Amino acid sequence: MSGEEGNKSELEWPMDRVRQTFIDYFAKKYDHTVWPSSPCVPHDDPTLLFANAGMNQYKPLFLGTCDPNVPMSGLKRAVNSQKCIRAGGKHNDLDDVGKDVYHHTFFEMLGNWSFGDYFKKEAIEMAWKCLTEEFGIDPERLYASYFAGDESSPCDEESRAIWLQFLPENRVLPFGKEDNFWEMGATGPCGPCIEIHYDRIGNRDASKLVNADLPDVIEIWNNVFIQFNREADGSIRPLPARHIDTGMGFERLVSILQGVSSNYDTDIFQPLFVAIQQATGCSESYSGKIGTEDGPLFRDMAYRVIADHIRTLCFAIADGAVPSNDGRGYVLRRVLRRAVRYGRQNLNAKQLGFFSTLVPTVVELYKNSFPELGEKQEMVTAIIAEEEASFSRTLDKGLLKFSDMADKVPKGQPFSGADAHFLYSSMGFPVDLTELMAEERGLALDRKGFEDKMQHEKDLSIKAHEEKLKAGSDGKDMRLVAEQTAYLVNSLHLENTDDSFKYQWDVPLNDCKVKALFIGRGETPDGMGFLDTVSTESGTVGIILDKTAFYAEAGGQIYDTGVIQSENASMTVNAVLAYGQFVLHLGALTHGSFQVGDSLSCQVDYQRRNPIASNHTMTHVLNFALKHVLEDSHANATIDQKGSSVDSSRLRFDFSFPKPLSTEELRKVQDVTNSFIEREVPVDSYVASLDQAQQISSLRAVFGEVYPDPVRVVAISTAPVTDMLNNPQNAAWNADSVEFCGGTHLQNSKQAQRFILLQEEGIAKGIRRITGLTQKDANTAYELGQDLIAKVDASSALPDDSNELESQVKLFLEAVNTAAISAVTKAELRLKLESCAKRVIANKKKQEKQKTQKIVAQVLEAAKQSKDNNKIVLQIDFGIDGKVAKAVQAAYGKDAISSQVACLLITSCQQQNKFMVVAFTGKKNKSVDCKAWATAAIQGTNGKGGGKKDSAQFQVMDLKLIGSVKDKANSF
Repeated sequence: MSGEEGNKSELEWPMDRVRQTFIDYFAKKYDHTVWPSSPCVPHDDPTLLFANAGMNQYKPLFLGTCDPNVPMSGLKRAVNSQKCIRAGGKHNDLDDVGKDVYHHTFFEMLGNWSFGDYFKKEAIEMAWKCLTEEFGIDPERLYASYFAGDESSPCDEESRAIWLQFLPENRVLPFGKEDNFWEMGATGPCGPCIEIHYDRIGNRDASKLVNADLPDVIEIWNNVFIQFNREADGSIRPLPARHIDTGMGFERLVSILQGVSSNYDTDIFQPLFVAIQQATGCSESYSGKIGTEDGPLFRDMAYRVIADHIRTLCFAIADGAVPSNDGRGYVLRRVLRRAVRYGRQNLNAKQLGFFSTLVPTVVELYKNSFPELGEKQEMVTAIIAEEEASFSRTLDKGLLKFSDMADKVPKGQPFSGADAHFLYSSMGFPVDLTELMAEERGLALDRKGFEDKMQHEKDLSIKAHEEKLKAGSDGKDMRLVAEQTAYLVNSLHLENTDDSFKYQWDVPLNDCKVKALFIGRGETPDGMGFLDTVSTESGTVGIILDKTAFYAEAGGQIYDTGVIQSENASMTVNAVLAYGQFVLHLGALTHGSFQVGDSLSCQVDYQRRNPIASNHTMTHVLNFALKHVLEDSHANATIDQKGSSVDSSRLRFDFSFPKPLSTEELRKVQDVTNSFIEREVPVDSYVASLDQAQQISSLRAVFGEVYPDPVRVVAISTAPVTDMLNNPQNAAWNADSVEFCGGTHLQNSKQAQRFILLQEEGIAKGIRRITGLTQKDANTAYELGQDLIAKVDASSALPDDSNELESQVKLFLEAVNTAAISAVTKAELRLKLESCAKRVIANKKKQEKQKTQKIVAQVLEAAKQSKDNNKIVLQIDFGIDGKVAKAVQAAYGKDAISSQVACLLITSCQQQNKFMVVAFTGKKNKSVDCKAWATAAIQGTNGKGGGKKDSAQFQVMDLKLIGSVKDKANSF
């Protein structure tokens, strides 16, 4: 692109036009479906912290596990701009952001995809024409790279030959696996890729600068050719269907088209820099400096960090993530604290709160392409502001902890990676902050130790997920991945498993034909894992039937278990999982053998399913109750489902809400939920088109969830779903629970018997969790609660001076705290017990006061009887109680007669075999030195204490010494 073009490009190519031009190019010229960006928070992929590439949402298509009923399953070509975050995990750019002018944690990935449709020739040609013709980029500045091959994968000669049709040989460059070969994991889909690089300077041979990590020669386009499957032994096998995965960095493309040398100099970031300067009050505006040129305060680095990080937080929070202490939530907390620190320390922001004021600028920049930011602006601002406010406390604590750790580092040793991880995980300290502070003390940071610790935690998380998948599988890999599902479709020509029978109850499903038998990936010579026959010797096996009555785990509901059997063989089903259109029944044969083609009977354990269905149905009702109670009483509250889990023992429901629910709110939620049971509301389901079902006014859908089309609608309502579909905007439906759901449910809410709200807790900032019980477990919890209510009420009726009241308060408080009872009942019982505890304390104070008054009276009377003497010695036993002694001394000094007489008081404690000696005098008696008197009295006893002339106090072990102390006191 010429300099003249660069001068006018900012007006010619604003960011919104660049994005839309790319999408229109593929949609209008090459018939690609415009597919929306998935949330940058992957709600259904536990292996990802964030969506870090455009292909993430299409993994089910690449792996062959896509549900055939979801709209995505029909895609052949797609185009979009995907919201991506690379902060944490394998792809992590967080520590590099700000140091240069091209790294970001949030970015957009422009992409076009082919799913078993076009391949290399078409993809390369489309890319070339898009850049050179649609965007008008100078072809003389473009370079292409391809995979050179290695010992395990062949050279991509095909791509090289195609590129030579567009570029000279010296600009078509071979590179190794690190740059030009893509793999989803250690095993699975993989393939070579080509990259297109752009020379910002031009009029030179920049071939040796490609992949040199220089800001002037940058990669802008990547085409991955997914054509192989990596086997466990490292070999590759051609895939039956080949795919195209394209990624182009939006920010980099905008910088090229706007004729600037940095992504941060584009209209994507410049408005943010203006807002940052206004918010922090920084005297200097952004000038694009890096490294030593940026000066000792690194102000421009701080500008870049803050601008990048506010985008990341806005998009992540709007898409459902929140700062917290683990996983993606902790990454966001680190991002926020990193930005706030740079604002405070580098840009001299006067106070906390500047960061959250940047949210409206981000919303304004992206409102046309990502309207969800505007819809969530208030919530995003509130969460960022709250996190920002708490950071100062964390920062101060962390600095003290770091100083303590650094002081203990032996000379010549680095600052411990484990300590850095502690500061990271417990104090919220970004590791780059720890490293900087270590350098200021002349210490290096053990980065490898820190990263090893982080990787260990990540590995544990992934391992836990994999172990769940392998549960009861003899350690074999019983997953069906792309290779297996493709084999089932293309080699065995299997039809979808018909699982519509999962909604039937209490009858076996007969005549189920065995379509495939699976013993695990890598367990057969060809590695596929399929056999024609399995027996008891096969260990864990997987069976695919033409139809099934078993529910496969999905949507937060646990799978069914039961038995699959023939006349001569039987298998216990321990788990049921869905892989795309196939349902895999996992278990072990108890006797006999199965063969492909056998006719079997599915016998679901309906007794186990019943409480699962009950918990699932009441989860829907709970969702309704929370919205009804909280949104009605909190004007700005939006109650969104954030997750759920249902099994036979309990239900768990996560939802968005900024603070704990009050006891009264918990009571209302529990009451509303139980009102559905009391009213015996029918549970109806109906399969309808997605567009039609989405029109129902009271529908509750999960943000970020992909629903099939057609979709199953479940309504807990006196009206059937068909009535709702015929009149979707009827306000009457607002009193009903209506959701999309493929799970198993009760026929009527009365079958749940009772709902108990067991616990309400926070699991992350802005996310609450409720655990509940139904049926037998709920009844047990209710009865236990009633029993505790009766016992606590009986205790409350005891008189204040009862010896039993205190012991019963302690006993029942512990019982209530540990009891599995309603959270409402628990809160009420705690209040009652706290009231009883206050009565106990008040009675003790009363008794202590009476005891003190009695002792004071005795002492004063003794003083009056001895008014002709200047001192008296008394023994009144009230234990070793300094408060009583102090009270006696205070009253003694106020009495006109006794103030003329000095007193030495002895009090003993039998249990401790100890006694106390207290000497004091009134203001009018100047003749007795109390300290000297008491010291003389305890001489030879090893007593401990001290005092002044007007008062002294000592403690002596061994009650046998009291007599000698009295004698010495009297003879003083």
